[in-house]
Amino acid sequence: MTGYLTTHVLDTARGCPAEGIRIALYRVSGNSHRKIAEAVTNADGRTDSPILPAKSFKTGTYELIFFTGDYLRASGQAEDPLFLDAIPIRFGISEGESHYHVPLLVSPFGYSTYRGS
Repeated sequence: MTGYLTTHVLDTARGCPAEGIRIALYRVSGNSHRKIAEAVTNADGRTDSPILPAKSFKTGTYELIFFTGDYLRASGQAEDPLFLDAIPIRFGISEGESHYHVPLLVSPFGYSTYRGS
């Protein structure tokens, strides 16, 4: 069995999943970033499939960028200029056969994340 990476976004200000947020995944090596995937959250705040499926899963350093600005504007929670427009989360994958889950909990003025299950 090989590992995979999933994510989801919750709107903590409204208490609901955040639908329609574009997410980009990059593999990081030194100062180099290479985009390897892109997805948009569904009505449950999740991507329809793992953002990094088993066939592409490798140990290393990655960065998820959550483009929250359009969502916050559309939901009436923010005005320009936005405090949070794009949120980068850099993390490491050290276990090649594990499920990594990196969720984002977001509001107009703050966010948090953790390694989920």
